Order: sequence, then structure tokens, then C-alpha cells
Amino acid sequence: MKHIVKWGIVGLGNIAFEFAKAFHNADNAELIAIASKTDTKITKFKNEFKLKEENIHSDYESILDNKNIDIFYIALPNSLHFEWVLKAIEKKKNILVEKPAFVSMKEAENIFNHKNFKNTFFSEGFMYMHHPQISEVTKIIKNGKIGRLIEMKTHFGMDLIYKKNFLGFKRKKVDKNKRIFNKKLGGGVIFDLGCYTTSISLLIASLIKNLKISNFKIENIKTEYFDSDIDVSSFAKINFENRFHSYISASFTENIGSHTSIIGEDGIIYLENSWNPEKNILRVSGKFNEEKIYKTKKNIYSLEIENISKDIIENKTESSFPGPSKKHIFFNNKLINEWIGE
Repeated sequence: MKHIVKWGIVGLGNIAFEFAKAFHNADNAELIAIASKTDTKITKFKNEFKLKEENIHSDYESILDNKNIDIFYIALPNSLHFEWVLKAIEKKKNILVEKPAFVSMKEAENIFNHKNFKNTFFSEGFMYMHHPQISEVTKIIKNGKIGRLIEMKTHFGMDLIYKKNFLGFKRKKVDKNKRIFNKKLGGGVIFDLGCYTTSISLLIASLIKNLKISNFKIENIKTEYFDSDIDVSSFAKINFENRFHSYISASFTENIGSHTSIIGEDGIIYLENSWNPEKNILRVSGKFNEEKIYKTKKNIYSLEIENISKDIIENKTESSFPGPSKKHIFFNNKLINEWIGE
């Protein structure tokens, strides 16, 4: 009999809705329960996904006591991740937490040092790692097709602050109550978009023989702030061992795209869209010239759900490679916080 992993979602924002829609195309998983303190969100999810009344929770505590759930997806604002990850860990629950997992190293250390953490499945919501494009990239590098890795450049940015008119640039109206512009909710471009660039930098660095991803130094940080409070654009350079480095940038002020270049002595890998590569191109140039266009039958969240559900079925305690391992999550959190300057 086929094992179907049963999921519960804690927090019903926009990303959670997109995630929930992906269950219809996941072969080994089912969404059975939700939790929110907002009636309109509960109604929206209940009507859309035909959930049973007994699995609708109007608080976060009660859903954690639902014994029918195999894994919880915590999609609350960044500032609430630690509190509810901790409560779930204390109850020995399997967890996928939306990125970034934590907003401080103190939070990360408290979770990673918890007595239940070692034997609990824990992963972070970097959906791009579950797309076959990333598996192909790691294979190309491991097979030596671009030679010794020298550096990489990775970007993620969109204009949410300014709009262009015939007189130049004009600031848009920004709602500082929105999570991404609210420091108290764990907002800012580094937490929201920059975490992708640090995560892929760590992933690629981990492929280099005899390199420890724990040994890095971040420098040349240049950050622009909105109303002297929230970071809205930032650039930095990460220096790893073996003379490998990564240039990272994230922006709410410019449409800088979502591309990544990985440069080796014998060639370059170019990802046109690093984070949601549906119908996008991966190019390899140098000694081996290749071009691949990815058109998967399932969206990126369905792939993430299926891969994690497979790990749960196999009693694993972290995501299978190239998904984020617990070690990767910890050092990505450290890297993000050093970039922010915490």
C-alpha cells in the first residue's frame, strides 16, 4: 500500500496558498490540516482545498496536537519561526519551515542544541533546491566539466520601491506594515531574497573537495536602507577556502534578475533563472558546450513536497542532497546574519 504523507500548514499567507495548491500534483502527500488566527484566510483555504472541519485550527497550538499530521509546514512571518519551530520540536514533530529559518544565531543555536532536534526531520523552504536544474548543476561540477571552481555571481532582485517616469525615478508608496518592509517581522531584502543567494553559494562551495563551508568570511558589504530602518538593497562578497568566492546581491530597488554564473578554470555554468526555473535555460560554456531548457510536468512546490515526503517515508531527519541539510541551514543562517551585521 502506497504511503501518503499527511501535512499541516501553520500560517496561511500568500506563499502558503501557493504551496497548498501544489498538493494536487504531489503523488505521495496530502494536505489535511491548516491553522490561522485570521477567519478570512481559514475560509479561503477551507473552500479551496475542501478540508474537514475537524482539521481546521484557529490557533497554532492545537494543530501541533493533531496526531494525524506527519509533518508541519511553518509559514508564519520570519519573526515567529523560532517560537513555533521550538514548540514543534518540543513535541517531536517533523518540520519544514519557510525561509529564512531564523532571524538570529541565538535562535538557530537554541533549536540545533535542543535534545529532540537530532532525531527530528527539519528542513527549510528553499524550493529551488528540489528542481532538477540544481541536480544537473551539481552533476556538471562533480564531473569536472568546468574544472576547478574559481568564483560565482548570484543575484535576486525586483523593484518594489521605485517606479520610472518621464522625470526620472519616483518612490512608490510602501506599506511598512507589510512583512518585507517591517523590521519587527523579520523583513528586509537580505532575509527575504538575499538568503537565496547565500544558500546557493554554500551549496556550490560544498562541492569543492576539502572545503569546509563553516570557514567563510563576508566582506565588501554595501547596503542601502529605506527610511534608515530596513535594508532594501545589498551587495557582498563571500570568501571561502581554496580561494573560492561568491559575489551576492539582493534588491527591492532594481530588477537585477535571478541569474547565477558559476565560473571554473575550464568553463562557466549560467542559470537564467536560479530560483524558479520553469521553461528557463541552463547553459554550460567552455570545453563542454551544453544548453538545457527545463519543462517539468510539476511545479517547483510539488517537487519540494514530494522530495520531503519521500524523506519522511524513509525516516530521514534532513532533506536529501541537494536539498538543504541541517548543517547547510545552520551556516546559511550564520552567513545571512553576518551579512546583515547582527
